[in-house]
Amino acid sequence: MSGPLAGILGGPPPQAPPRRSDLGRNLLATVALAVVLGMAARVIELRPLELVRDVGNIGIFLRGYLHPSFGNIGEYSWQCVVTVCIALWGTLLAFFISVPLGLLGARNLSPHPVLYFAARRAMDVLRAVNEFVFALMFVTAVGLGPFAGVLGIALHTWGSAAKFFADHIENANLGPFDAVRTTGAGRLTTIAYALVPDVLPVLLSTTLFWWEFNVRASTVLGVVGAGGIGQELKNSMDLLDFPRLFTIIAVILVVVTVLDQFSGWLRRRLA
Repeated sequence: MSGPLAGILGGPPPQAPPRRSDLGRNLLATVALAVVLGMAARVIELRPLELVRDVGNIGIFLRGYLHPSFGNIGEYSWQCVVTVCIALWGTLLAFFISVPLGLLGARNLSPHPVLYFAARRAMDVLRAVNEFVFALMFVTAVGLGPFAGVLGIALHTWGSAAKFFADHIENANLGPFDAVRTTGAGRLTTIAYALVPDVLPVLLSTTLFWWEFNVRASTVLGVVGAGGIGQELKNSMDLLDFPRLFTIIAVILVVVTVLDQFSGWLRRRLA
């Protein structure tokens, strides 16, 4: 065989291109991460040796738990019921007001980019402020009591749930929605009949998750006078009444565990 083809076939086999080594880049990233972690440890005053040295103080704290006081178990149980109701109503209000905000914050459904931007920034603000801060603000507005806790829970959950709803709607299948729109149906009608039935199980499951979370969050709202078991918890800590504190924590643990199991069962039924 002669010609150019013979030269190609008779020459040395082609060599693979040199493989670029990522060793230098990985080493640099590791050093940078170590520096960041070291600076963060300095900022938070990380002192593990002091924890080991003073671990006996924790033992003193825990020994108080060996003598629980059940004299006021009825009052503690009632305050836990109040806490659960705070979380229930706060989550329910957040669900109803987060759906419209989630629709406005979904890029594929928002009627105008300005509304989309405003909705997203509103979610950021609501999620950035803790329910504890919202409850403290509403205590000054509506006075002491569970209602302030409900409003604090509702506002914080509003932003968090709306963002989840908006993200889910953006990833939802809009085929049925577009099909109904082509028939001339209005926007709200199309959302109600073509979109909501598709996303409703996920929205309800997420709402149950937020209720679980809000029950745990509501246990400390009583610290600012927003009702619930938190006030009893704070009083016990202030007085160093460890037997009473153990009883309150035990009641909270039982209530949260039961509600977690119940909520999980409901979510499985909705799936």
